[in-house]
Amino acid sequence: MQGYNLIVVYNEKMNNILMCKRTKNPYKGLSNFVGGKIELNEDGYEAAYRELFEETAISKNDIVLSRLMDFKYYLDDCYVEVYVGRLNKEVVLIEEVNALYWSSLDCNFYDLNLYAGEGNIGHIIEHVNLSKKKLLK
Repeated sequence: MQGYNLIVVYNEKMNNILMCKRTKNPYKGLSNFVGGKIELNEDGYEAAYRELFEETAISKNDIVLSRLMDFKYYLDDCYVEVYVGRLNKEVVLIEEVNALYWSSLDCNFYDLNLYAGEGNIGHIIEHVNLSKKKLLK
């Protein structure tokens, strides 16, 4: 079963969230969290930090990630691990493939015309909001 990750990154002031604009399918042209494939036998946390660095240049020194939730898609033979973190300082983003931008938190993240994941972006943000004190120290 192929693994993927999504990484929810808040800026240091907790007033913006990092998004990317997808350049290929699935969800071409829609906004999403950064993330990617988990390699065979790769630890989930290591994969999350690796993908985050590859896609944004954000390193382990810039953020502490916590695992929030997992999704398992049996019909697609894959799973998604969701991580969340807050930057400990301002960073310079370096894009790998997808354009990166900071989004305000007052968006309708359930809008399927703007956001990838069939409403999962909004769902994930709601769960982060429920557990912010535990997740984002």
